[in-house]
Amino acid sequence: MLGEIKGLNEECGIFGVYGHPQAAHMTYYGLHALQHRGQEGAGVVVSDGYDLKQSKGQGLVTEVLDEEELMTLSGHAAIGHVRYSTAGGKTFENIQPLFFRSSTGSLALAHNGNLVNATKLRQELEETGSIFQTTSDTEVIAHLIKRAGRTPIIDRIKQALNELEGAYAIVMLDEKRLIAALDPRGMRPLSLAKVGSGYAIASETCAFDVVGAEYIREIHPGELLVIDDQGIQVDSFSQPKDRSICTMEYVYFARPDSNVDHNNIHSVRKRLGKKLAEVSPVEADVVTGVPDSSISAAIGFAEQSGIPYELGLIKNRYVGRTFIQPSQALRERGVQMKLSAVKKIVEGKRVVMVDDSIVRGTTSRRIVNMLKEAGAKEVHVRISSPPITHPCFYGIDTSNSGELIAENHSIEEIREIIGADTLTYLPVDAMVEAVDRNDTSPNCGHCLACFTGKYPTDLYEDSLPPHEKEQLIGAKS
Repeated sequence: MLGEIKGLNEECGIFGVYGHPQAAHMTYYGLHALQHRGQEGAGVVVSDGYDLKQSKGQGLVTEVLDEEELMTLSGHAAIGHVRYSTAGGKTFENIQPLFFRSSTGSLALAHNGNLVNATKLRQELEETGSIFQTTSDTEVIAHLIKRAGRTPIIDRIKQALNELEGAYAIVMLDEKRLIAALDPRGMRPLSLAKVGSGYAIASETCAFDVVGAEYIREIHPGELLVIDDQGIQVDSFSQPKDRSICTMEYVYFARPDSNVDHNNIHSVRKRLGKKLAEVSPVEADVVTGVPDSSISAAIGFAEQSGIPYELGLIKNRYVGRTFIQPSQALRERGVQMKLSAVKKIVEGKRVVMVDDSIVRGTTSRRIVNMLKEAGAKEVHVRISSPPITHPCFYGIDTSNSGELIAENHSIEEIREIIGADTLTYLPVDAMVEAVDRNDTSPNCGHCLACFTGKYPTDLYEDSLPPHEKEQLIGAKS
């Protein structure tokens, strides 16, 4: 697996709007702001109060939803989704929102996260007659809602959500209302905003900025919001549990202009860089960050260390995702296509290369080599998070520890593999301190499983790769 050019990928981003006459267009812009969270597929479902209409496809938001398509999606409420697949394959059927019709009405559903008991639930549902149309864990939620009978829809949704285990931020849409829910541990971000006389829901606050929505608050763990013509009804389906928000949202996934749980991401990453300079000083001439997610940390490292920050690496923004190229030979050229070293900046210099993480090691090795080919005298790699030593089962595509270089190699071995002169990571305690969540939950409200192997939920045997089962079943924080 180390031969692939592949970094971390998050499952998806979700957006919803209610009470706006151009709901489809608003969702288009919201999804475009969340494009970094998923680039394999996009979709939107719109309600006009009487019926639901859907449009979805493989590719980027701009490729799936053009103006002609959006004009056919009239309505005042909509939900949308951008996807990177972790649970389920990359087929058209798995692109969300998933859309279901039944005798009791229609329902569309979009989900960010991953259910660790999805396979167990799916088997139970199939044994009682459910027929699945996708391989996505999200479809399990819809079947659970339907299985709950003919009680009011909100009661059925609550019952279904209480059967789930894992990470889930969800938006749902029927003919009359928009519904949002967050798992009891709040493992994924989800926020609420006011837009005109209506409301919006989004995975990240940057989506509110682009549609002119005014941020209200985060949706709380275990909370259920119902938005309809009467306004917002705040409810809950579960008591909150120890907060366990994914730390990689702060380190890597979220856009720098987003706020997650009241923390601005750019400011957090600068603090991570400053802390990294404190715990891992080095004599060097320039600091550079790997675009884009590591720029803020590199600026913080430069400010703390007094070493000048320079644009030693430039990103080509018109290159597609390298790991979907049709051959290994083309994938091998991926880093050179996406990044270029600025020779006049790094030539003859001792360079500090700041990055947010090392997953498989291949990309880091090629970037170090690129800087040295451009004339860098030394390359000192500084990582603004701890080594990723354990797989994630909550919505990041590292569900196999065999892919993780830090699970199988020491830091010194990784340094040799990537060709750096020195390599250091930010320790777990220092990272938590730098994020500064001010949370009284264990681990200050972080999920640290990928760094520590202490998972905030039970893990189910059917959710694990075969070689992980014996090691990880039942692991808890």
